[in-house]
Amino acid sequence: MGLLDGKFAVITGAASPRGLGKATARLFAEHGATIAILDLDAGQAAAAAADLGAGHVGLACDVTDRASCQAAADTLLARWGRIDILVNNAGITQPLKIMDIAPENYEAVTDVSLRGTLYMSQAVIPAMRGQNAGSIVNLSSVSAQRGGGIFGGPHYSAAKAGVLGLTKAMARELAPDQVRVNAICPGFIATDITAGKLTPEMRAQVLAGIPMGREGTAADVAGCALFLASELSAYCTGTEVDVNGGSLIH
Repeated sequence: MGLLDGKFAVITGAASPRGLGKATARLFAEHGATIAILDLDAGQAAAAAADLGAGHVGLACDVTDRASCQAAADTLLARWGRIDILVNNAGITQPLKIMDIAPENYEAVTDVSLRGTLYMSQAVIPAMRGQNAGSIVNLSSVSAQRGGGIFGGPHYSAAKAGVLGLTKAMARELAPDQVRVNAICPGFIATDITAGKLTPEMRAQVLAGIPMGREGTAADVAGCALFLASELSAYCTGTEVDVNGGSLIH
């Protein structure tokens, strides 16, 4: 028995082969869910969905465009009849210092994390309310909690802190409809975003600050997403779950 048997899940920004979204999609599929992978490139999204096996869907979606989010949700609802799970995984980061953040940097980073999470959630909430059930999982970051310092700039910390506020307010508003909203705060995870960007000295410094002594993996984050998406967390809403190897204990 899978934890997500018969469930339909939407995961944004999940086409990157070694990313958190793809690992989450793979684990959800192993637990019986039917997956829609949303990403900017239709071909990459379709290829990532095909990797998971038959029956999964890949769609082009720009999460910063509300109409694009609505179109993706409408397509899936027409095909599936329901959406049970949304993982707002799409995000970008930039390692800029405070004085180097130009307007276009700020907009790029905050738009994907904040507008993207809002718009995609708005697209699926009516269906979740209608079925009186649903789980939304938002990706924040340890950098929101500790004030950056690993990889993303201050605008990334601000965007991911905004995701926490949005998560809690959404959870409060949607709880009467039995729609749960929770956030995951990953610490230092080995993904394509960080690959090749750290010198051996920087990496050693980061690992020195992690009590468990290793970097996280995409699978570590996916397991947490599975818990929040499934009925194992039926009474959890408005929470932020830390996946950081002990690098921030608060």
